[in-house]
Amino acid sequence: MPTTVYTPAPLRPGTLRVTPLGGLGEVGRNMTVYEQDGKLLVVDCGVLFPEETQPGVDLILPDFSPIKDRLDDIVGIVLTHGHEDHIGAVPYLLRLRRDIPLIGSTLTLALVEAKLKEHRITPYSLTVAAGQVEQLGPFECEFVAVNHSIPDALAVAITTSAGRALHTGDFKMDQLPLDGRITDLRAFARIGEKGVDLFLPDSTNADVPGFTPLERDIGPVIESVMAKAKRRVIVASFSSHVHRVQQVLDAAAANGRKVVLMGRSMVRNMGIAADLGYLKVPEGVLLDLKRAGDVPEDKIVYMSTGSQGEPMAVLARMANLDHQITPGPGDTVILASSLIPGNENAVYRVINGLMKLGANVVHKGNARVHVSGHAAAGELLYCYNILKPKNVLPVHGEVRHLVANAALAEQSGVPNAIVAENGTVVDVRDGEATVVGQLDLGYVYVDGSSVGEITDADLKDRRILAEEGFISIFVAIDAQTGRVIVGPEIQARGFAEDEKVFDGVLPAVRKALEDAAANGTRDTYVFQQAIRRTVGRWVNVTHRRRPMIVPVVIEA
Repeated sequence: MPTTVYTPAPLRPGTLRVTPLGGLGEVGRNMTVYEQDGKLLVVDCGVLFPEETQPGVDLILPDFSPIKDRLDDIVGIVLTHGHEDHIGAVPYLLRLRRDIPLIGSTLTLALVEAKLKEHRITPYSLTVAAGQVEQLGPFECEFVAVNHSIPDALAVAITTSAGRALHTGDFKMDQLPLDGRITDLRAFARIGEKGVDLFLPDSTNADVPGFTPLERDIGPVIESVMAKAKRRVIVASFSSHVHRVQQVLDAAAANGRKVVLMGRSMVRNMGIAADLGYLKVPEGVLLDLKRAGDVPEDKIVYMSTGSQGEPMAVLARMANLDHQITPGPGDTVILASSLIPGNENAVYRVINGLMKLGANVVHKGNARVHVSGHAAAGELLYCYNILKPKNVLPVHGEVRHLVANAALAEQSGVPNAIVAENGTVVDVRDGEATVVGQLDLGYVYVDGSSVGEITDADLKDRRILAEEGFISIFVAIDAQTGRVIVGPEIQARGFAEDEKVFDGVLPAVRKALEDAAANGTRDTYVFQQAIRRTVGRWVNVTHRRRPMIVPVVIEA
C-alpha cells in the first residue's frame, strides 16, 4: 500500500518525539532524530551505497529536510560506531551547521574526524566511553558497550522527563570477542530495571534463527586458506573492519607472509586503528605497495577494499584488469565479508571476473571466512527478556528484517511493536508509543560534487540511456512557412550501428512535420512533439525498444 503522508500535531510538553530519517526499509542511511522541549538530538548520520539502478550516484544521504530549518535546535549528534552507514553523512550535515557537537567513542570520532578533514571541516567533538553519562540539553545520555564488527561501538540510553529510550546501534553478543569487549548485558539489565519506554534494536539479522557465530572462528579458517595458497593472497573486506584485518595480519605472520594494505580508506582507517592501539600489527608484517615487487609471490598478501563489488574499489578494478595487481592462476582471493542486500549482482560479477582470470575465490558461500556483526533472533530475544521494554521500534534493516524483529518482540511479550518507515513520527508519553505522523522523505543523491541536485527522474533518464539507447533528430524549418529546410537528420547511440535502419521512418517524420505546418503550426515545441510521437511509435512497434528521443528543431 502507498504511504499516507500526514503532518504530526505540534509536540506536546512532556512528550518525547522520535523520527527515523533513514535506516528503515534499507541497510544504510541510519539516522534518528529525538525531540523534546524544543531541542533535537541526532543518533547516527550515515550513507547508503547506490544500487545498479542508480547509475552515476556516489552516495545516498538521509533526507535532512525536516531539520534543515531547526539546525540551531540540535544539541548534538551521537555516533554509535564508525561504519559508513552510521557516520558517512556527517560531513554533509555539518556543511549546514559546522558547530554541531559530535559525541562518540575514541575510534568512532577518530574515523569521522579523518573524513571531515577531507571536507575541510574541524568538528566540535566530545569523546565518551562505556558507562559515561552526559547531559545534552534535555537528553541524559548513558553510553553502553556493545560488541560489533568494529571496536568501540556504543549503545545509548536516552532519558528525558518524558521517558527512556534505548538505541542499540549495530550490535551482537559474541561471548568470546577478539578484543575482549562484550555487549554489557549487566548495564542492559540495570537500564531495564529503571524502565525502557522505547527500545530501538538493530534488525539486520532478526530473521536469522539462533545466534551469530563467534568472530574468533574466522581466524583459523583464513590462516588455513592462506597456508594452502600457491601464489599471492588477496583479501577483500570493509575498510573499517579492524577485527578482520587483525586476523589477516595474524594469519600472514603465521605463514611468513607480508601484508600490503590497498585502497585509500583501508590505509587511512587501519593507520588510525593502529595509532590508537585497536589494531596490533605484528612486527615486520606490513609492507608498502611500492616494495611489494621485491617479495616472492607466495609470500605476499594484499588486503583491499571492494568486498561489495563497488566498481571503483580495488578488487573490482583487479577483476577488470584496471589495476597494477592482476590476479591469475594460483592466486587466492578471499572475500571476508557478508553481502549487503542489493549488492549481490555486483559481487557475483566480480567473483566471476576473478575466476575467469584463473584465481581461486573463497567467500562466505564456500568457507567460513566471515561472520555477521549483527545479533540473530536468539540474541534479540535475550535483549527483550532482559529489558522488558514497553514499546519497540525496530531499526536498521529492510522491511523483512523490521517485521521479523517486531514479531520477536511480540513473542517475548512486548505490548507494542511498531513497524515503521523512514519519516514515521512516533511520540512517547506516559509509557505509550504512538504513531502521530508520516513525513514525505526522499533520497538525497551525491553525484560528484553535487548534493541533492539529481532527482529520480534524472536517474530514470540515465537508465534509459544505458539500457535503451539515444536517438536525436535534427530539423531546420522556415520560420514563416513552417516548411522543412534541412533534415530530418537522425543520429543514434546505443541503438543501432547502421543508421540506414531509420530510412523507413524518415518519410513518416517528414509527413508529420508537413501536417503540423499545414495546420498553421510555427511553434518549434509543437514540431518537436510531432517528431517525438512519430519516432517513438515507430521504434516501439518495429524494434520493441523505448530509447531516449531528443528532437532538435531550429528556425531559419
